[in-house]
Amino acid sequence: MDSGEKRLNELGYKQELRREMTLFKTLAISVSTVTLFTGITPLYGSSLRYAGPASLVWGWVVVSFFTWFVGIAMAEICSSFPTTGSLYFWAAHLAGPKWGPFASWCCAWLETIGLIAGIGTQAYAGSQTLQTIILLCTGTNKDGGYFAPRGVFFCMYMGLTIIWAILNTFALEVIAFLDIISIWWQVVGGLVIVIMLPLVALKTQSASYVFTHFETSPESTGISSKAYAVVLSVLVSQYSLYGYDAAAHLTEETKGADKNGPIAILSSIGIISIFGWAYILALTFSIQDPSYLYDVNNETAGAFVPGQILYDAFHGRYQNSTGAIVLLFVIWGSFFFGGLSITTSAARVVYALSRDKGIPFSSIWRRVHPKHKIPANAVWLCAGVCILLGLPILKVNVVFTAITSICTIGWVGGYAVPIFARMVMAENNFKPGPFYLGRASRPICLVAFLWICYTCSVFLLPTIYPLDWNTFNYAPIALAVGLALILLWWLLDARKWFKGPVRNIDVQNGKV
Repeated sequence: MDSGEKRLNELGYKQELRREMTLFKTLAISVSTVTLFTGITPLYGSSLRYAGPASLVWGWVVVSFFTWFVGIAMAEICSSFPTTGSLYFWAAHLAGPKWGPFASWCCAWLETIGLIAGIGTQAYAGSQTLQTIILLCTGTNKDGGYFAPRGVFFCMYMGLTIIWAILNTFALEVIAFLDIISIWWQVVGGLVIVIMLPLVALKTQSASYVFTHFETSPESTGISSKAYAVVLSVLVSQYSLYGYDAAAHLTEETKGADKNGPIAILSSIGIISIFGWAYILALTFSIQDPSYLYDVNNETAGAFVPGQILYDAFHGRYQNSTGAIVLLFVIWGSFFFGGLSITTSAARVVYALSRDKGIPFSSIWRRVHPKHKIPANAVWLCAGVCILLGLPILKVNVVFTAITSICTIGWVGGYAVPIFARMVMAENNFKPGPFYLGRASRPICLVAFLWICYTCSVFLLPTIYPLDWNTFNYAPIALAVGLALILLWWLLDARKWFKGPVRNIDVQNGKV
């Protein structure tokens, strides 16, 4: 019995999942969940358009700075509570016996909503990248290339979701192996893009343009306020820099989780902070004509700005798009691995919540495959809900904006509950793990909590004006309805029986 399993037993849980994940494997899954390309690529074009390159470039630095506060606060809690239930388990224990069940209930559902929507963001952006690859392989928008219509796009979205579910139904070794490929894919692929793209481009933008140029686009965004434009331009960074809690979801399957869990959380933030900024700089320096990127008559139909930047660079140098297609495939691979990892995390959260009877028909979703020791039913529940979430693709243009907002608010909002509970609890009630902040814990948690509140607020804002059915961000309505139902369920019924994490070990007597 290692230190992680011993601590798990002390918390009242028996070891049911297979504990074979090493630090490197856990880090691989965590980095794959945050991902280098999947946050930046789909929102890069809109963020650049809002306020120009300077706001985009320096916004990443600012967001990375505050993300470290959130990561450090979570690493301390993870070290003390190395359980698969992670955030909602932390909330229950940190909030105390009176408020613990309610804190756990809110955190669990926020996290569940965020993770399942996170699968949708990867499936949508992955389909968008694949759509561009197919377009360039069959010609271009100018040369009669095939641009997938809504129905085909939704089939791509659904296909990716189902493939991720199938892969997550196999043994954990398969997922761990694919995630090891993922981290090398992103590191090596990221280096290739960051180094090659500016070298291939016939011309590069000046440093003054990249680091100091500020320009709003009220004629296309409808936003004339410079402050508002800056806030929206930073959304790409806020959307990209989360997901590092994936290491916490796997702590019951990780060796020495009370030490390796925090290390994986902080290491993944460091890796993505550095590589993400380098990727943004590479794209921005390689822009050939800023105004041409959004032209609906350009080679990528104005639908995918990073794809147009790659096309302009390679076609300008070699008069063909082969290099752009290869690098787009590298980016698409990042979406594939990212979606696979988020499906793994989402299934673990649904499994943990079902184990504690917090989801309808919990007895179904908490079943573990007898051979592979995988919560297979939870995997397919997440996939099914994700597909339903993507149905508006068939009719509405702002689906990605809404899914992104729901994902970020749910996922990051779930971080706020245990961090706030840790901040206000009595210090003598906290049993620290190997990673302990001491007196620095409260100020770090305060900065982290305020940053999370700001992040959740800005994702509720409209992103395009004037408002109509094609530009309205329906995430606030979807979240309001969903959270209202969850709170109503709590008030009318769940508070009578939901007590938070349910122990399956009698710690005093050592009985299961």
